[in-house]
Amino acid sequence: MAASATRQGVLLVAATPIGNPADASPRLAAALADADVLAVEDTRRLRRLCADLGVKPTGRLVSLFEGNEAGRVGDLVAAVRDGAMVLLVTDAGTPLVSDPGYRVVAACAGDGLAVSVLPGPSAVLAALVVSGLPTDRFCVEGFLPRKAGERDRRLAELAGDARTLVLFESPRRTAATLQALAAAFGADRPAAVCRELTKTYEEVRRGPLGELAGWAGSGVLGEVTIVVGGRTAVASPWAAADLVALVAERERAGLSRKDAIADAAREAGLPKREVYAAVVGAPGRP
Repeated sequence: MAASATRQGVLLVAATPIGNPADASPRLAAALADADVLAVEDTRRLRRLCADLGVKPTGRLVSLFEGNEAGRVGDLVAAVRDGAMVLLVTDAGTPLVSDPGYRVVAACAGDGLAVSVLPGPSAVLAALVVSGLPTDRFCVEGFLPRKAGERDRRLAELAGDARTLVLFESPRRTAATLQALAAAFGADRPAAVCRELTKTYEEVRRGPLGELAGWAGSGVLGEVTIVVGGRTAVASPWAAADLVALVAERERAGLSRKDAIADAAREAGLPKREVYAAVVGAPGRP
């Protein structure tokens, strides 16, 4: 279908199945057939999905992935401005969530162009609702940094968060990530590893992080989403004065204030911000 100068263009952000093609809605099938431009993360996967749905797209296919998204924005915005229906899809699930598309959506919205959503499957929500963990408050961190140091710093920031945490991970890094989570959050923190959701070999493994890390050590296959329970409020055996003394002891040993607080937090099993608050609030402390 060719774009019309008299038709208002629109960027349609569409969710695709995360595994089972039968989860595609009739509205998605119609959009795949009718779109003037299809901006897709992987053209081969798009063609496979269309074949599964019995759909023959007639629009122009544009490859859109993390490495080329910045360079594609201008062309896609221009197409919407010229009256085209531009369909944005990624490999699986809802675009923009640890997937490309944000720059295109932001540019269209910034230019006052129409942006609409075709909702559907989401690995985040699918894993969250089957995890057995609290769903009233949650955060999505996507993929953790690959470098161990950066990953551990990120986990240290998240250790005190009371919200349920949702992560994506590759199967080959799942065991290492679970081990890092157990070290940062505690081996007893409840979690779930959701593997191959909606597919033939779907599996949801629930348990404490330490137990799940041991299970994953023998190898994990398929698409993986990890859900981790938030930190629950517990009565700390550490009084503020004890924390201040612990930090002072580390400083006398030669650590900087920042490192002393971090070291004391690890020993006390508390978030660094709680130790910091005790230190800065202590009488006579700078």
